[in-house]
Amino acid sequence: SCYDNAVAESFFATLKAEIGTRVWDTREQARRDVFAYLTYYNHNRLHSTLNHRTPHEVRACYRQALALAA
Repeated sequence: SCYDNAVAESFFATLKAEIGTRVWDTREQARRDVFAYLTYYNHNRLHSTLNHRTPHEVRACYRQALALAA
């Protein structure tokens, strides 16, 4: 759906803004930088749409709620 695409486009715009659009010497260096950013994005970066929590915190709370409901 168009809403899924909007989320993906927003993420990639943020990625480009925060790590830049430089050219890496090797694919491994680029991969390392992107994975480091993903770790930061998921575990440290606060998101206003998630009530200023990290995606990791939101996911953990969701799993906990599911376990309590079961």
